[in-house]
Amino acid sequence: MNIYTVNYILSRLSFAMAAALTIPLALAVYGDEPSREAFMLSVLVSAFLGVGFRRYGKPAEELTAREGIAITAFGWFTGTFLGMLPYLLGNYLGFLDALFESISGFTGTGATVFSSLGNLPYSILFWRMMTAWIGGLGIIVIFIALLPQSGASTIYMYNAEGAGPTMDRVMPRLRDMTMALFKIYLIFTAFTTVIFMLCGVDFSIAITHAMSTIGTCGFSTYDDSTMHFHSLAFELWTALFMFLAGGSFSLYYRAWVKGPFVILRNTEFRTYLCIILVAMLLVALNLIVEMGLNVGSAARVAVFQVTSLSTTGFVSADFETWPTFSKLLLLLLMMIGGCAGSTASGIKVARIILLVRNARAVILQKLNPHRVVDISLSGAHVDSAMLLRTGTFFFLYLTIIFVTAFLLTMDGLLPFDAVAVAITTLGNIGPAFGIVSATSTYAPLSDFVKAVLCLSMLLGRLEIFTLLILLRPSFWRKTKRW
Repeated sequence: MNIYTVNYILSRLSFAMAAALTIPLALAVYGDEPSREAFMLSVLVSAFLGVGFRRYGKPAEELTAREGIAITAFGWFTGTFLGMLPYLLGNYLGFLDALFESISGFTGTGATVFSSLGNLPYSILFWRMMTAWIGGLGIIVIFIALLPQSGASTIYMYNAEGAGPTMDRVMPRLRDMTMALFKIYLIFTAFTTVIFMLCGVDFSIAITHAMSTIGTCGFSTYDDSTMHFHSLAFELWTALFMFLAGGSFSLYYRAWVKGPFVILRNTEFRTYLCIILVAMLLVALNLIVEMGLNVGSAARVAVFQVTSLSTTGFVSADFETWPTFSKLLLLLLMMIGGCAGSTASGIKVARIILLVRNARAVILQKLNPHRVVDISLSGAHVDSAMLLRTGTFFFLYLTIIFVTAFLLTMDGLLPFDAVAVAITTLGNIGPAFGIVSATSTYAPLSDFVKAVLCLSMLLGRLEIFTLLILLRPSFWRKTKRW
């Protein structure tokens, strides 16, 4: 591995983070907020780190797979470290809490350790939402889109960031594709901001919630999340945008070029839509039967929370008080997540489809050993290597949930609470049940639990393999060439 190439790319990422931090710095200076010194120091530290990486860095014509993985992993480590500086240097949070908040933002988890948001300056609140927006599409994706790279081998960086079981190439050149996705991302964010303003929300609040919504994070500027607005229109529009953010942005680009029927013909999107609609119906019926809610109220909270806990993590109702059936259904949605190529995490709908179709193929072959069963996704043949990776990912996903829950129970969490927290952090959702319910924060958790959850959030966002590869000794051997 060429460490000089890795350092060179990390230097550019550090400079990009410094540039990003100047936006909340400008807001802090304009509003004469006490956070301006923290942001100024954060910009300087980011720039200084960039200079340090550049001092020991050198561009290369091509990247190997190993270098692409290293850049992506250490790029996220660098980004989350620099992202925590405003919280730490402004004395708003301690080191571990600041790191937790930064990782939660960039990974789109939306789990907060702030006990209350009421006393925080707007620039800090804006930075929280900005981390969610940057991490939503992906630090590396935005980096590739905005900054020219040396060589065409940045594909390894793109693959390592993890967007699902398949990489849908809508354009032959990677940079052109990432730029197209970034433009779609910007359009979605701008449109969401305008709609929120039409719902009666101020621009400053509308843009922050738009960034959190499209980035599927769930951070809010208020302690009571979207419940603060008491607006049916705001909730319904938010639910729609959360649902769209859980779809593939590559698919949206294809729809822009070839027409909207491309979306309806996509197997993964149709399945995603069906899962959401069926879950809404089941939750609403369960709330009507078990809690006695009227049809309108049940439908309202079911529509919002099903779309939110599948992708984002906003809260419009205290679902801790819901029947067990609805809570287990919400946990299942947290695990599934959104579509491949979306800003949502989770197992991804595409993998669920492949797992089901592979199981069907195995059953059919048991009935008729000589039968050949073709497995496809949206009309494209899926080879055995892809099926193996999908099965391996599913196994690792469940294993990490079990291990994380086991570690949390060692710290005193109840089994159901531990499992729920493990699922919601690995799925990058945020709120769960029990100790971190809809109306609670992660502040009371111990440092040990927070450290475990930091790793869980990163594993969920980078889809496990990128970080696990770093544990292989062969990855670090100088003589080993990938």
